[in-house]
Amino acid sequence: MKLPNLKSSLKGVSLKNLGLKRKRVEPSETSPVCFITGASGRLGKAMALALAERGWRVCFTYRSSRQEALETLSELKALAPDAKMIRCDISKVSSIKRAFLLFRTRFERLDLMICNASNFFPTPLPEVSEKDWDSLVDTNLKGTFFTMQEAAKLMMEQNFVSRMITISDVSAELVWRRYAPYTASKVGVQHLTKVFAKTFAPKILVNSIAPGTVLLNEADKEFEKDILSKIPLRRVGTPSDIVKAMLFLAENDYITGHILSVDGGRLLY
Repeated sequence: MKLPNLKSSLKGVSLKNLGLKRKRVEPSETSPVCFITGASGRLGKAMALALAERGWRVCFTYRSSRQEALETLSELKALAPDAKMIRCDISKVSSIKRAFLLFRTRFERLDLMICNASNFFPTPLPEVSEKDWDSLVDTNLKGTFFTMQEAAKLMMEQNFVSRMITISDVSAELVWRRYAPYTASKVGVQHLTKVFAKTFAPKILVNSIAPGTVLLNEADKEFEKDILSKIPLRRVGTPSDIVKAMLFLAENDYITGHILSVDGGRLLY
């Protein structure tokens, strides 16, 4: 089964089309701070905007989509004037460390780390190359681990409870034959979530959101019937479904080490 192209289907994300528009909360120097990786567009942008509207200060990373990142930064600054973007290649530890150094120069606290940066493309067996493997696993798993580790160092210095949210995937519990490196990396992310939750409790709450199919573009419409047949709620997800899950975990103070599937019941099949 062909999977939906999330990149093209999530263009033009805004608070209005997310259905999350609400009265703006003005941020201040004591407002909570979120650092989110891979938020120039798509789900990362949706989460960043939702937090900024609720009075959070936001810093996000991007890798290569500078123009898209600048547009997102402009939208964020309208809500949180001190919003910041940092170029970072999550697959490289040196780049992650540099990003956190830059983060510390602008913000004096870290309340929420969202590890969202991810690569996704098909890799049919038995033709997977080392380059394919490294591109997927270095970004999705290695990058997430070292981002979490740097965040944990900063959070453990603080005198309050903070949170991490990783973005995994329901594919971690399914068998997608054409996506072996990708799904293996997401299994690893879910395991890391539990390890960090156990290691850093009660100071840091660590959870993961595992999205199912989120939106369909025109090219995927021909597969809609097959996709929906495996979703008990009979619809694909929307960015707002993921945002609401993120906000829930960002505010809850008695959940840690949990994998929250937001998939319309996809894992029941």
